[in-house]
Amino acid sequence: MRKLLLALAAPLALAAAAAAHADNGLLYVGAGLSRDSVDGITNNGFSLSDLDNTSWKALIGVRPVSYFGIEADYLDLGGQTTVLPTETVHTSYRAFTGYAVGYLPIPVPFLDVFGKAGLTRWTSSGNSSFFGPPPPGLFSLSDNGTEFAWGVGAQAHLGNLAARLEYEGFNLPNTNGARMLSLDLILSLM
Repeated sequence: MRKLLLALAAPLALAAAAAAHADNGLLYVGAGLSRDSVDGITNNGFSLSDLDNTSWKALIGVRPVSYFGIEADYLDLGGQTTVLPTETVHTSYRAFTGYAVGYLPIPVPFLDVFGKAGLTRWTSSGNSSFFGPPPPGLFSLSDNGTEFAWGVGAQAHLGNLAARLEYEGFNLPNTNGARMLSLDLILSLM
């Protein structure tokens, strides 16, 4: 995780330096509410209930030119508890994502339409409580991986504030994938 953070921090720092010299460079931060959906979750062949949760996200980015930007997001996808015949399973998901963002050149000065593609480093953690034979017990669950991530959206801005509506997605093993619809508030710092 630290290597991924460092790998994303270096290009952001270089892009921030370039943004200081660009005519329309913007360094921005934001936070938002997201409606998350992870469907088709399975564990050891058992189908668990789908995760459909409202949670939060945080983001930071740089837009050195009007048509391109780099962005890093932290997504809390929420958690769930599922009771099966022989066990109770609790699982939670998080993701850290780095994107290249492309903005469409539309002739409306206060509106941006964008698409983004990148990589996400996801983690799942939780525990499982077994009942009955063999001896009952509590087991810790943890998994992580890196997957391709994508998103589309639009943002309206007034001065250095913007409101953004976006849809993002990526694959998660043992699921049908993660999908997020979020409403974000963005503050431009430069």
